[in-house]
Amino acid sequence: MDIKLTIALYAMVALVMVAAPAAEAALTCGMVASDLAPCLNYIQHGGTIPPTCCNGIKTLSAAAVSTEDRRTACTCLKNLLSTNRDINLELANSLPAKCGVPVPYPINPSTNCTKIN
Repeated sequence: MDIKLTIALYAMVALVMVAAPAAEAALTCGMVASDLAPCLNYIQHGGTIPPTCCNGIKTLSAAAVSTEDRRTACTCLKNLLSTNRDINLELANSLPAKCGVPVPYPINPSTNCTKIN
């Protein structure tokens, strides 16, 4: 991974950790960013999905057990998408299905996370 991408990833993690809602959720934006970090290159450039990316998505899905967890994950995803303009939204939105993980809302900066159950 080149140094600029590494710095950008750490900056995104820091941003989402600061922006994390202070809810009762056990899931944090740091966890979301960590689980999804292996996906960053794919959702920026396409190509082959790394197995570690799908594993991270599966880990995140398993960790999002409560409504608050799912809302936190959604909000964190929105923040990640908003802070990185190099992300291809079509690739990001199709990734869960390609990894065999159902996500009941679109991966999009305009998703209303408060409506997620």
